[in-house]
Amino acid sequence: MATPPTTTSAPAEQKNTVDWRRVSSLVIGQAAVQAGSFALLIAMSWTAVQLGGREAVTYVTLAATLPRALLLLFGGALADVLGPRAVLLRATGIRILVLGAGTAVTVTTETLWPLIAVALVDGLLLGISGPASGVLLPRLAPREQLGRANSLFSMVLRLAPIAGSPLGAWLVTVGGLPVAMAAGAVGCAVWLGCAAHVTRGMARPEPAPQGPSLLRRSGDGFRLLAAHPRLRWMFVACFCMDLAFLWPAEVALPLRASEEGWGVGAVAMVLSVFGAGALASAALGAALAHRIPARTKLVVTGVGLAVGMAAMALVPSALVLAATAGVVGLLSGLNGPALVTGYQQAVPEGSMGAAMSTFALSGIGAAPLSLALFSPVSLLLGVTGTWLLCAALALCSPVAAAVALRGGTATATPHVEGSPRIAPEPTATSV
Repeated sequence: MATPPTTTSAPAEQKNTVDWRRVSSLVIGQAAVQAGSFALLIAMSWTAVQLGGREAVTYVTLAATLPRALLLLFGGALADVLGPRAVLLRATGIRILVLGAGTAVTVTTETLWPLIAVALVDGLLLGISGPASGVLLPRLAPREQLGRANSLFSMVLRLAPIAGSPLGAWLVTVGGLPVAMAAGAVGCAVWLGCAAHVTRGMARPEPAPQGPSLLRRSGDGFRLLAAHPRLRWMFVACFCMDLAFLWPAEVALPLRASEEGWGVGAVAMVLSVFGAGALASAALGAALAHRIPARTKLVVTGVGLAVGMAAMALVPSALVLAATAGVVGLLSGLNGPALVTGYQQAVPEGSMGAAMSTFALSGIGAAPLSLALFSPVSLLLGVTGTWLLCAALALCSPVAAAVALRGGTATATPHVEGSPRIAPEPTATSV
């Protein structure tokens, strides 16, 4: 029988309050590192275009994204075995060194290989550390307050690209790629200090005797989905919403603006209004999410999102489209954090790292899958028809969330080699 992992819990786990000091450090650190990462992404993409055109950008993008997606599974296993503190501090420290070395190299040479090398190593490190970041909020906030904490954190994710993208463009203009890499390293340094504060006292889990290998544990997230219906349905709800949103935002919106003669300014206006609406409702959620019923946040807003997406495909003008996007953004700012919270609350104790690695993989995997799936379909159905198809797919998210809510609270732990065998939770239909 394996020894269950023990950790020194954060104060929020000992009493029914949110550890707002550590949550604030988490938010500040993530704001710095995310803004730096977006700035670096813009700078690297622009530099790659100058060095080798579209083909160079493809190489850099693949180097940054594929390793990250592959390493997410191992990152979740590492977070469960080593604890989030060890993973985050080591991976972030190495990122600072990598970006510092990249700064020095790109000052002396103007070739593509340093970009690919930095993107590759940075993607590997983000894949390893991403799930460890995802397990922090559930340790800092009790279950009934987790929605507020996730809403506050989602504000950072909304603001990071808004601030980071123009920052990256400005840094390239001022000092080129080396300055952008140096800014990314500074963002990582801020996050390193904040992560040290957030994870202080989170002890490394005790190793289980004759436990499974890291390769075996990397599949724990999928075994969790197989064993726990509520977790599985929440995963489906999150994945469907991500899959449905990507193609309309990335492809359909620019295509429609071009077809209608609205110009690129209409695209910027729609995305800005959507982001403002999502940011406003995320702020509202940070204050009041614990007072809003889960069914309202997950099911009612999910249905509203699907209806709003369909309306966006049919509205007659850019101004009406922007207004509709604002309403969709308001709903998204409540629905998105609620989906993350619902998923985290369904994770059995001791398995958050593995569960969050699978969750992160679903988000990253939804982007290329959405583009690959709906772009060919649009050749048959057209932009409007495919947009409406995406809206119908978005409707699957509140349906899956409703099924998950019927399943009650997940308390069981799936069996993996070297751990106690506990029966999985009952299916949603048996409750």
